[in-house]
Amino acid sequence: MKIRAFLTTASLALFAAFPSSVSASDALMLSPGDLNWSTGPKTLPGGAEVTVLSGNPGKEGPFVLRLRFPEGYAIPAHRHSKVEHVTVLEGDFNYGLGDVLDRGASIELVTGSFVKIPAETAHFAWTENGAVIQLHADGPFGITYLDPKDDPRSASASN
Repeated sequence: MKIRAFLTTASLALFAAFPSSVSASDALMLSPGDLNWSTGPKTLPGGAEVTVLSGNPGKEGPFVLRLRFPEGYAIPAHRHSKVEHVTVLEGDFNYGLGDVLDRGASIELVTGSFVKIPAETAHFAWTENGAVIQLHADGPFGITYLDPKDDPRSASASN
């Protein structure tokens, strides 16, 4: 009986230590049917689709988004301004570290895999059969391609 009373008191003390600033209006619950997929961001090669689950990648603060990539999709070597956390939700997604996209130097991440890439670390990614990933990071989240010709925002990328 003394153990139960101790555990109850300890539990109440633990919960009292956390702020009660989270309310039901702060909660967010989404089902797959609630997601609004759109054309991927202009910072990625064409063909990707995106849905933002929370936050805004272009503004200060945390965000979560999902990206859907078709078969044969590749993102050339690049860096991000912040730490990138990626979970593979569907398909195969290959990551590699380095200054050029080298499929032979990448690791296949299957459904359920997770990768964390430190800020300013050169890396690349590709999928053979298509993939859906969930990315979370802090904004503003930037991307810099190591070869400017690979940047889809540049005029030379479309030539």
